[in-house]
Amino acid sequence: MSALPQKIYPVVDTAEWVNRLGGAGARFIQLRIKNYSPEKLVAEIRQAHTYAKQHGVCLVLNDYWQIALDEGIDYLHLGQEDLDTADLAAIRKAGVRLGISTHCHEELDRALACAPDYVALGPIWPTRLKKMAFGPQGVEKLTEWKKLIGDLPLVAIGGITFERLRACLDAGADSVAAVSDFTLHADPEGQVKRWLAEADAGTRAAV
Repeated sequence: MSALPQKIYPVVDTAEWVNRLGGAGARFIQLRIKNYSPEKLVAEIRQAHTYAKQHGVCLVLNDYWQIALDEGIDYLHLGQEDLDTADLAAIRKAGVRLGISTHCHEELDRALACAPDYVALGPIWPTRLKKMAFGPQGVEKLTEWKKLIGDLPLVAIGGITFERLRACLDAGADSVAAVSDFTLHADPEGQVKRWLAEADAGTRAAV
């Protein structure tokens, strides 16, 4: 199973964030867009893809699997509800890599049956960004999930801040996702560099 592109995983809602955070060194970024008109949606995704290629970013598109195929996006991220309508055979045929959200054992089983390229677990801590049907999972669940999935990469997401990054990595996450800790920070580019330095420091310590 191939490793993920980077241990930090910003989740953003505009192409400009891909440009800014990619320019700061982030190499694994998810574009999660909601409530755009079809025309604006495609234009925004194309712009994000352009920025991603400029900065050497592996772009992950949330939800819009058909657009991901049409535009040649690197990665697709699907929630459990998205699996109901996504054409997994077409996604695989196109060579698009796939990440899937999980919150419980039943969802993990379903995700693993789809042979994903990574599994995400969340929310690890409470999150204010969207209403969740599941409560906080805690870092202990990351360790449990990692034992269950073995070499398959694991992404931690939900309520994660810089101060919580190390706990997630130490618990077994291969990459750690965050939204507001980047996009609402006073210095988003500097925050990317802080996250990268902290993740790298842990790697050096483990050698």
